[in-house]
Amino acid sequence: MKQITFFLFLFASVVAYGQNNVSWSYEYDQEAKEVKIHADIEEGWHLYSQVLKNDIGPIPTTFEFEKNQHATVVGKVQQPKAVEAYDANFGANLDYFEGAVTFTQKVKVKKDTVLSGSVYYMVCDDQSCLPPTEVKFEITVKK
Repeated sequence: MKQITFFLFLFASVVAYGQNNVSWSYEYDQEAKEVKIHADIEEGWHLYSQVLKNDIGPIPTTFEFEKNQHATVVGKVQQPKAVEAYDANFGANLDYFEGAVTFTQKVKVKKDTVLSGSVYYMVCDDQSCLPPTEVKFEITVKK
């Protein structure tokens, strides 16, 4: 019986770890000279802001861009105003996004190229959180 319980727990952990509750898409707006990074967040889940007002546990969403001789990121990744609400997982008010959110990054392009990077994030629902996840991306940018 202990073996069955162990395997059920192991299976549930693998299923939870393998969940993909955020779908990411990327595009370059040549007119605005910015990369748009869009997150579609599964209903019932939330994605944390890049800026959290306290250090009580959730991982803020972070973006990294690899150095590129043909394109340079300008300033920091911008985000819309996040929802500030009570998060039962951490027992505090936290800033996060639900549904969908688009982050933007200004880019100075010297020559058509592919801009590579990654987004590191964490999602939670009202009862639990998934381990932080890193997703790599490539975005074609044009002069």
